[in-house]
Amino acid sequence: MRQPTPHPALRRLDPFVGEWDLWAAGRTVGPLRTEFAWLEGGTFLVQRTDVGPGTSLPGEWGPNAPFPTVSMIGYDDTADEFTVLYADGRGVARVYRATMTDRTWHQWRTAPGFHQRLTATVSPDGDTIEGRWEQSPDGEKWTTDFDVAFVSAGTPGS
Repeated sequence: MRQPTPHPALRRLDPFVGEWDLWAAGRTVGPLRTEFAWLEGGTFLVQRTDVGPGTSLPGEWGPNAPFPTVSMIGYDDTADEFTVLYADGRGVARVYRATMTDRTWHQWRTAPGFHQRLTATVSPDGDTIEGRWEQSPDGEKWTTDFDVAFVSAGTPGS
């Protein structure tokens, strides 16, 4: 069976491809193993994250931990945006919109009572991605939920 042709805008996501150690909440959570890999001949990017052996989840992260998680990222050429389908080990499923501009990833969702957004920037050398998740009950007043840092565990961008 033939593969669909990837939209050229998907190449913007190449800096994510590879294996990463994910740290969160001031590096008190992690490392979590994260992998970004192309599917269907490069028409979708999948992100999988899980707790590795010997990783402990402090405080409220233990009982609320979403792991494992999986996100499927595709491109909407009519909106010049990405769509992120997210699911996790708690049974949570969400849809986000996203953009990638100048090595900065913006991801967001609008939902009654619980808006979320992420801003993360890929370092010039491609070895780290640093960002912050924020939340808002009304989409107007935002507070930091937790910070994230992806550190190369292999060869990102390959």
